[in-house]
Amino acid sequence: MTAVYPAIARIDTTRVREDLLQKIASNPSLPALGSSISQVVQLASSGDEAVRNLAHFVLSDAGLTQKILRLANTVGYRAAAGGQVTTISRAIFMLGFDAVKTSALAMLLVEGMSGKHAQDVRAELAQALCASIVGRELARRSHFKDSEEAAVAALFKNMGRLLVASHDHALYKEILVLMGADKLSAGRASMACMGCSFEALAEVVLHDWQIPDSIVKALAPLPSGPVKVAKSRPEWLQQVAAFSTSAASLIFQQRDPAGDTASRLLLEQFGPALGLDQAAMVALYKTVTEQSHALIDANVCTPVPAARPAAVLSDSILPADIMMHAGPELEMSAETCHPSGKPHNSRDLLLAGVKDVTEMMASGRCKVNDLMLLVLETLHHSLGFRFATICVRDPRSGQYRARLSLGNLPVSARSDFLFSLSDGRDLFGLALANDADLLISDASAANIAALIPAWHRSLLPDARSFIVLPLLITGKSFGLVYADRIHVAPEGVPPDETALIKMLKGQVITALTPH
Repeated sequence: MTAVYPAIARIDTTRVREDLLQKIASNPSLPALGSSISQVVQLASSGDEAVRNLAHFVLSDAGLTQKILRLANTVGYRAAAGGQVTTISRAIFMLGFDAVKTSALAMLLVEGMSGKHAQDVRAELAQALCASIVGRELARRSHFKDSEEAAVAALFKNMGRLLVASHDHALYKEILVLMGADKLSAGRASMACMGCSFEALAEVVLHDWQIPDSIVKALAPLPSGPVKVAKSRPEWLQQVAAFSTSAASLIFQQRDPAGDTASRLLLEQFGPALGLDQAAMVALYKTVTEQSHALIDANVCTPVPAARPAAVLSDSILPADIMMHAGPELEMSAETCHPSGKPHNSRDLLLAGVKDVTEMMASGRCKVNDLMLLVLETLHHSLGFRFATICVRDPRSGQYRARLSLGNLPVSARSDFLFSLSDGRDLFGLALANDADLLISDASAANIAALIPAWHRSLLPDARSFIVLPLLITGKSFGLVYADRIHVAPEGVPPDETALIKMLKGQVITALTPH
């Protein structure tokens, strides 16, 4: 039975409001949308797990992945990147954690809300996206801890209007008429039509989505008149959310912040509290206009299909009867991928990944985990793997355990990716003992199946091709890179692709080697 949101107030418009809440509660897509939004909101920007968790979330949704990459490749961002952005890891590194997080939230809203009455819903979504960018810019100026929440609060400030537009279009139009013809404020018009403010409606839904109270409380309307300098973070968040929504509306009307009356009044109301003068207001409008266009285009335009994940590789000093040598390079066909799932443009994707990793290393501000995640993602999407992981050896127990992983493998299987090398005579032991990069094109072949260890058969019974790249540092085993898929790979890997894969491995070793 579908739960009904509780009534907000008991006045003459109770029936209108309860009908609206019933429509919202019975929308089958909203619970899943709320769960996804809540999951992203909970992601903190600090800690070693932050980038990996955000990358995992984005990569788990193909549509979201395409939109984030499209955003990163818009003119303004791509110019800063110096080339095409092909991985989510690099997008996070280049755009910033908070920018990708709020962009992902905005894109989830677009996906979940833009079904009916597209024109009005799109207009409300566009203003919400713009407001989130205003909030993000103001957060950069703030001295408050966790100020990035301002962008999330600003995004949700418009949630009430968005919910009404998408679930009761007639009511939405009625409120707009009162705001236009009778010149009522949004608060008074919404109270007259449904007995509650847009903010109160949003509060009910966001509480149901388990959005933190600090964000929900920031949606409350401010008293009229000039705003005083905030004495606390909650007060500042409330101010930023209110200012961002008003500024977004003016930006979409293409107002001139230097001469427009409405912009001047907004600056008089919020400027002293938020540390803005006219010059700062002009610069803010310009930045937000450019970035909001990129974000809206990334959601409105049809994204370019991303290469499907899948794959396999290389030469070694191991006996020839257990090595899978690279096959001849095949001509490009009209298909995007080989039957195995390996993209036809693997070389270009690998080359872009090598450049991305090189740039990250040269910046001097990357963490080892972030770099390893970028390498994994490059292998994952460039060669079409279903799963890729970097395993690290525990020096005390001698066991190898997955440290980072990507792909379509159950969480339980990832956590169980733990193994020991008993006699060193299986494929993994041989690869590590000889520092040999292995390609297994068909794991069911008799000479290969005999060398696959029991733990691998048990944990990954459907793996039909895989790679093993040992990571040796100063001659000692540190760990290995492993990636697999459920299809055989008769096309092999040509020498130029093999060289690029070895370069990626070398970059990981360089990052791990003490200097």
